[in-house]
Amino acid sequence: MAEKTKKTSPAEFVNQVRAETSKVVWPTREETVRTAIFVFIMVIVLSLFFLGVDSVFGAVVAWLLTLG
Repeated sequence: MAEKTKKTSPAEFVNQVRAETSKVVWPTREETVRTAIFVFIMVIVLSLFFLGVDSVFGAVVAWLLTLG
């Protein structure tokens, strides 16, 4: 049988949420900007990589279709 757990009252839940959110350490503006720039650079690099891979596969498929 499953063990019954004690239900939390809405007031107790709010208190628990407040306690947990007070433990959150928010990043500084500098950290946020640095991370955003890093993400932007990675998006560009990966999009160029996948453009290259797609172009190569497209060329291979086009070449294979000319054989038939």
